[in-house]
Formats: sequence, structure tokens, C-alpha cells
Amino acid sequence: MRTPTRRSVLAAGAALAGGGLLAACGKGSDGASPTASAASAGYVAPDGPEVAAAEARRGSGPVREAALTATRARLDLGGGVAVDSWAYDGQLPGREIRVSAGDTLALTLANHLPEPTSAHWHGLALRNDMDGVPGLTQQAVKAGASFTYRFTVPHPGTYWFHPHSGVQQDRGLYAPLIVEDPKEPLKYDKEWVVVLDDWVDGVDGSTPDAVLAELARGMGDMGGMHHGGGHDMSGMDHGGGHDMGAMSGMSMAAAGSPSPAPSGPSRMLMGADSPLLGGDAGDVAYPHYLVNGRTAADPQTFTAKPGDRVRIRLINAGGDTAFRVALGGHRMTVTHTDGYPVEHAQTDALLLGMGERYDVLVEVQNGVFPLTALAEGKKASALALLRTGGGAAPDASVRPRELDGTLLTADRLRAAEGARLGGRKPDRTVPLRLTGSMAKYDWAVNGKKYAPDQRYPVAAGERVRLAFVNNTTMWHPMHLHGHTFALPGGGPRKDTAIVLPGQRLEVDFDADNPGLWMLHCHNVYHAESGMMTVLGYTR
Repeated sequence: MRTPTRRSVLAAGAALAGGGLLAACGKGSDGASPTASAASAGYVAPDGPEVAAAEARRGSGPVREAALTATRARLDLGGGVAVDSWAYDGQLPGREIRVSAGDTLALTLANHLPEPTSAHWHGLALRNDMDGVPGLTQQAVKAGASFTYRFTVPHPGTYWFHPHSGVQQDRGLYAPLIVEDPKEPLKYDKEWVVVLDDWVDGVDGSTPDAVLAELARGMGDMGGMHHGGGHDMSGMDHGGGHDMGAMSGMSMAAAGSPSPAPSGPSRMLMGADSPLLGGDAGDVAYPHYLVNGRTAADPQTFTAKPGDRVRIRLINAGGDTAFRVALGGHRMTVTHTDGYPVEHAQTDALLLGMGERYDVLVEVQNGVFPLTALAEGKKASALALLRTGGGAAPDASVRPRELDGTLLTADRLRAAEGARLGGRKPDRTVPLRLTGSMAKYDWAVNGKKYAPDQRYPVAAGERVRLAFVNNTTMWHPMHLHGHTFALPGGGPRKDTAIVLPGQRLEVDFDADNPGLWMLHCHNVYHAESGMMTVLGYTR
């Protein structure tokens, strides 16, 4: 008889909202310059001449200026839910930025938050000193200060931006970045940008920092439970469930509640297993799941005409949740993933890990249809509505049959001809063991927690193979900054890919963008606990 495991633990303990916080690995200090650190170690500096030369090769198109303010905000999530959080310009998601490939974006970020922040341009192959990683590519933008990000936007596609400072991303600090193709080959009538999120900040005093603090305590002492983890997958259990009564009591006590409750911001996440993800779905039981900043009780409605061809750009901005997405009554044609075109493929549903994006085309019918984003393995969902005609809106709990139909994942796609990396053997292989466990919450790469001066060397012009081996019982969406890689066997070009428990994934990229580049799990809590590392171009 196998020993069950329980890893998906937390809702945000409100009593911990002001508690002692784990030092956030992603936060840069206001101390030594990252440039000086890189140069002294024999690596290309983020603002070195090699970086400037690469930017010059990208050219400099029309300058598109923008301003962005990171600030405290009162956010209305709909359905009677209002929270105090942080957001860009006081709205959720932040205001969309739209440019064309080849433009120069000049965006000034004003920091009105009580702590330093940054802006990372997720998925863009931009110049290294604009990548927005404090302590690695820039110094953090101090409270009350501002910083102008200026760079050429090289590739069309669906992107987004968020801080790379602590767990700030799991507040409301994110927004879409849409890069239009001046030679757009797709034909469509309307475009719908859909941002998915899991939400905990400001619910009964909870914060992402409090969530991280409780997770960092680990679960090794909880009732003699077996958690798996560690570095040896043999004999390890991948299931879920155990003494849920004892677990629920722990969680409620942490949240200051006298006894377990079946719902609310401090509830336990029960039965949060996902065979699709190889075991546990995640670590955090979020009280809300959102589409474009709205709960399912009061969803956003997108309007179109029957017969319109709609391009839907899907972005998973969640901190700890994979979403399975379907549009009721329709099949979707996938055209892009992570900004790059793929051979068109039809599907009923899509799976998006944190940080992933997909573009789909839909020829819409007449009526009102639910766009449902199921929080995979978490027994909850987010909702938006597509309306092309009259009729009553579906209930918040609607589950379109397409969610249980054909499900497409990235490994089933092939890169479009113009996006293929091209046949070439790797010049260098970087082994990357994903290590750690829920018991100790010691997530790491090759057993080493993140340190900005710990780097894996690559050289300009090389074909580099990243060999991920997941030695944990948790899935990890791994994200590479400044580049896209190719999945095996002619697979799609991506910057974020799911590595399942106990599995190996090898991806290749061309080292054509010099600098110091972060590589990390896009589960924000895993990253901030140490599952981040750096690829550094040698001088």
C-alpha cells in the first residue's frame, strides 16, 4: 500500500500577514553594481560593449514612450470582493502596452510602493541591462524613485511584464505587452487579450509574503507525514491526501480560525492532485481565480458579432496555478505559443503553466459562451464571457464540455517553418537538476539555492542544450530570460516549459544575446525559495 503525500497546502494565513518574511532571493540590494561584479568574474556585463553591439544589430525603430506607476491600490475584483493590493496605475491587470516589432520602447516606471521594485519583460529577447532583475542586471528601483527602460522590441508576439522583486508578482503588478507584426499573416476581426491569475493578496489581511513565510517553514514536522521530495525519485509517492483533518486544523490555526472551514480565504486545498501534472497541482489554495481581474461571480464580457474571427491571446500570470482553458461551444485553433508561430492545431482545451502564453483563433457562434479557466487540480475556476447575441449568461460554476475534450499541451505542437531553430548539434550541454521538497521547502537548481554570482558559462555563437531533470515530486514551469528555446523533435519555440516530476526535458537555444540571464521556475514561491540560477556569457 502506497504512502499518500500532501503537498498542496496553504491558503494565505491572515495572521501571518505581518509575520517574519523569508529573505527574497530575487531582490537586489542597493549595493555593488551588477556590472562591476560581472566584469571582475570574466563575464559579459549587463551594460557591456557586447550588449550594446547586440542592441545595435537589432536596430532602432520609432520610439514609443510610456509611463507606468507601481502604487498601492484598492481593487474591485467583482462579486463583492474588494482588496487592498499593489497594481500598475491602480488597475488590474495593468494597462496594456502595444507596440510593433522593431519599435523602441521607452517606459518610465515610477515606484510609489513602500519597497524597491523592478519590471521584467517576460519573453523578450531584449538588451540585458533592461531585463529587470535587481542584483543581476540592474539595481532595484527604490521607493520614491523612477527608472526608464529603453530597448528595441525585436519579435512580434504575446508577452507580459511583472516585477522580479520578491513575490511582488503575486500581487496585482502585471500587465500585457502585445508586440504587433507589421507583416501580420493572420486574418481576424477582433482581438481579446485574456490574463489569468490566482489571487490571495488583501483577502482577510493575507499577503504573498505571508504565504512565502509559512511555506518556508516546511512540513517536515507535520504529524509524521510522508512528503517525498529529496533527490531520489525511486520509491517516491506522487499522490495526494493523508490526514486531512489534522492538516486542516493546522491551516486554520495558522490563519487564526478556531476550526476548519469548507470555504473562504483560509480554507485548505483538498484533493488538489492532477494526474496531468504528475501529482500535486500546487502549494497554495487561493481564495480567488481571475480572468482580467474579475472573479467568476462578476466576469468580464467580451462582445463580438456572430461569424467574427477572434484572436484570443492567453497569458497565465498566476503565481502557483496551471490553468486548463476552454471556450464553451467552440474549438480553438492554436497559432502561437510564447510569441512564436506554430503549425496550426485544433483543440478543445489548452493547458497553460505559469508564464506561458498561447494565441488561438476562434470563429464565434451566436449566443453567450463561457471562457472557463479551470485551476488545474484545485477544484476551482475562473470565468469570462463571450457574447455575440442575446440570451442569459451561464452560471459562475459552468463547466463547458470542451474542458474534458481534446487537451493540447506544448509537446504536441510543432514550430512553424519560419520559427524552427534549424538542425545543429549542441556545442554545450548545461545539466540542470531541479531539486528540493515540500518538507523543507528547499527548492534549488543542482542542489544550490540562487546566488547572483553563481553562474553557468555559455559563449556567444554556441548552440546550447539545457538538460532539465526534475528530481522532485512537483512540476516546474522553467523560464529562460532573453532567449527562446526549441522543444525536442521540431517542437515549438518557447521561453517557458513545464518539466513534470521525475521527467527529463532537453531544449536547445542559440546563444545570440550576450549578458547575464536568469533561468528559473515560474512558480513564484519556488523561485523565491531558491529555484533560480544564471546563464552567463563569457567575455
